Amino acid sequence: MSRTNRRRPFKYLTAAALAGVVALSGMVAAAVPAAAAPTDPPGTFSEQNLGSTVVSPFAAYRIPALSYLGNGVVIAAWDGRPNNAADSPNPNSIVMRRSTDGGATWDTQRTILAGFADAANNGAGKYGYSDPSFVYDAETGKLFLFSVYSKNTGFGSGSFGNDDANRNVLSAQVTESSDGGITWGEPRLITNVVKPGSSTTNPQPGDVRAMFASSGEGIQLRYGAHAGRLVQQFAGDIRQSDGTNAIQAYSVYSDDHGATWVKGANVGTRMDENKTVELSDGRVMLNSRSNNAADNARKVAISNDGGATYGPVTLDTALTDPANNAAIARLFPDAPAGSDDAKKLIFTNADHPDSRQNVSARVSCDDGATWGVPRTIRSGFSAYSTVTRLESGQIGVLYESSYSNGITFAKFSDSWLNSCTPAPAPSTTTIAGVEIAGTRIDTSRDLAANPYAAGEAVSYSFTVTNKNTGTVAVTPTAGNFTPLIPSGAGNCRYQSLAAGASYTCSTPAHTVTAEEAAQGYFVPDTTWTVSGAATGTDRVLGYPVALKAGIQAPAASLAGVTVTGSRTDTARNTAANPYTAGETVPYRFAVTNTGTAGASVTPTAGNFSPFLPPGAGNCRYQRLGAGADYTCATPAHTVTAADVERGYFVPDTSWSVTGAGSAAGRLLGEPVRLK
Repeated sequence: MSRTNRRRPFKYLTAAALAGVVALSGMVAAAVPAAAAPTDPPGTFSEQNLGSTVVSPFAAYRIPALSYLGNGVVIAAWDGRPNNAADSPNPNSIVMRRSTDGGATWDTQRTILAGFADAANNGAGKYGYSDPSFVYDAETGKLFLFSVYSKNTGFGSGSFGNDDANRNVLSAQVTESSDGGITWGEPRLITNVVKPGSSTTNPQPGDVRAMFASSGEGIQLRYGAHAGRLVQQFAGDIRQSDGTNAIQAYSVYSDDHGATWVKGANVGTRMDENKTVELSDGRVMLNSRSNNAADNARKVAISNDGGATYGPVTLDTALTDPANNAAIARLFPDAPAGSDDAKKLIFTNADHPDSRQNVSARVSCDDGATWGVPRTIRSGFSAYSTVTRLESGQIGVLYESSYSNGITFAKFSDSWLNSCTPAPAPSTTTIAGVEIAGTRIDTSRDLAANPYAAGEAVSYSFTVTNKNTGTVAVTPTAGNFTPLIPSGAGNCRYQSLAAGASYTCSTPAHTVTAEEAAQGYFVPDTTWTVSGAATGTDRVLGYPVALKAGIQAPAASLAGVTVTGSRTDTARNTAANPYTAGETVPYRFAVTNTGTAGASVTPTAGNFSPFLPPGAGNCRYQRLGAGADYTCATPAHTVTAADVERGYFVPDTSWSVTGAGSAAGRLLGEPVRLK
């Protein structure tokens, strides 16, 4: 339900006013180079707007739902909103289109549930249906459609109580189809289930003032004691024990193929539209929009009882989100429990911290513990999305590309997605209490199909945070980026950075040299000065930035095996005692098998010795059990004259993993400073 999207006040500045604020800080904004287009390789991508023509009596289309029923049948639904694009109690209807060829072609739009404006009585008897969500029972072939049923009131003004005859009570309905969405039964009201508490004037703890089914798609569990259970998510404004209200999430589920429904326990506070996904071991993960705009991330909780109850809510900051409805699903829903494919999830959302744009898809290969680099579906305005597995090798996403006539169906192959390897966290250096973190911006570029060449520019971003108790000036004085240093437009100086404040400078770009293109990476190398409440100058070396495919930095994952490296002589003061050519720098590698089967791990190349098999001290492990780990602390790097001249070396190794899965790759560690 698209309630007001609350934003921080400065986000409402006009472009001219914002430019003035930026200029005061000594920075000038610059355009960020475009990422890979959705139609770029690898894989295939296509899309079509299913709601491009708004037909009478509707004025706007919003809120997509999508489900795949097998044998090429895809069902898409959304709100048809008369008069304007308003939420309930606008007398909205739910419309649908159906495809029988995997989404290549679609039948004409028709209405499943029709709202009623009651113009003859000045709207006194109006009603509407909003926010569709499908739940498909693959065991019986039944398709359920949940939605709001509104009369005089919407979510913001609905009253306590669950009497559907009370026009100030926001109701809930479910209707079903037994023929693949061709025909639909009459709406069945389930308000008394999903909205407990009958009193309108004396609500008790746990009573629900207003609620709605989270639009998109619910799930059916496949594993364990609750296999076959149907689960649909709700959000509700719920009375707490202290007399206040809080927006909480909860599951509504059925163990009898939709004949009856049960409400689960409430979870969290300041929740919102939320989805669930079954994990590889049968647990259920809840992934929720936050009702707190400042979070800019997704809220997550885990259920061990099929969605009846959930554990503590945590914030997954890896999933940047502007307070928007998103979607999560199993990438391979038919995979056996516990298998590597069962651990793979797909997540779609508007991947932007502050506004609804850049709807993207990303993959997790570890049940949502970490997420890979997103790939953009729509870079411009784009809002609600829902994702479902189509036929083998294909994925469908239905998303809002406008708030009036944009209900767009995107279809892409598995190979279109980026890998599940997460982007590295920003490399961070602290100078006199000021934290400077740097990261490459255009992370969605496909380096296999489109590696960087000499002369190309790599966009980069610095985020600077003042951890001091007083104001400081932060000035970059040297570096391999332009623009970066004063004076001139786009530089990264900040003249009066208040205590606790931060800023992001996303104007710099590094121009790739021929040598860097050949070696496959470059090292961000800058120098910064802090003055004011604290003073200091230091060099900031970022994580190596890969310029071609097959390179990971600074930690890596190969076929379920993670490898991280670190210098071991950290007590050495390199400022007072710099390394010289010919000296050795001791190093260690920590290797963990996160998979479910044994693996053989073999280093195949690198700038360390001893390191490679055969021979004593090498870092090979021939039978590393599932969940096991080892540390190899024998390697050392011999410092070269070139290393001394640049002041650092980059740990550069290659590894091979064989076992249940096989992979090989080149791993770059964090630059090791020598002086």
